[in-house]
Amino acid sequence: MPPLRHPLASQRPAHPVGRAREGDLVWLFDLDNTLHDCSRHIFKEIDRAMSDVMMRWLNLDRTEADRLRRLYWKRYGATVIGLEKHHGIRAADFLAATHDFEIPPLVHSEPGLTRKLMRLPGRKIVLTNAPEKYAREVLQTLGILHCFETVWSIEHMRLQGRVRCKPSQAMMRQLLARLRVPAHRVILVDDTLSNLRGARSVGMRTVLSHHPGTPHNASHQGRNHYVDMRVNRIGQLLVDRHRLL
Repeated sequence: MPPLRHPLASQRPAHPVGRAREGDLVWLFDLDNTLHDCSRHIFKEIDRAMSDVMMRWLNLDRTEADRLRRLYWKRYGATVIGLEKHHGIRAADFLAATHDFEIPPLVHSEPGLTRKLMRLPGRKIVLTNAPEKYAREVLQTLGILHCFETVWSIEHMRLQGRVRCKPSQAMMRQLLARLRVPAHRVILVDDTLSNLRGARSVGMRTVLSHHPGTPHNASHQGRNHYVDMRVNRIGQLLVDRHRLL
């Protein structure tokens, strides 16, 4: 199957990534708090919506809903996995109910993002634990959807019938198998340390997109051996990418 060269070309396929050419460098970009700053508004909107839905569907008070939401996010990488695993809630239903808000007014990013991404050599794919509809709307609002070959979202992260999102090593091996490119030619840019640790464990190179609003990173102390580079904005990749290559 030839590689997809336009993000709108994938009509929600089971596996949206095609084969890489020999010598290709592949950038995997996380979305939230990496390509845009969602700690200002969007995270709060999603967290509120998730707790509200859990309160209604599981008959919980807000304190317990918030506790479970955070517990499942930390344990599985996404709250929806815990709800599907322990409560029988369909992932598609939960994702649709919790991302039903007006996105464009809440999106913020660094200036010149389109130009910076276009100048960065190599193939670019969005790898996000968010739902595809939400991810594509954020990318469209940022004006960078055309910069990416495709979007590999949580809907594409199923193995043996169960969601396996970042930091799942099995999911990342599946992605590498679809790319058919050596792991050391793949670079994950992500704001969450556990996701980078998972990528490194399968041989990928890693860039920490440092964001102070990312939960749980603060518990990690010192230099992490699984992080090859740390940046505060995407533009730094243009300047410092030689350190990876």
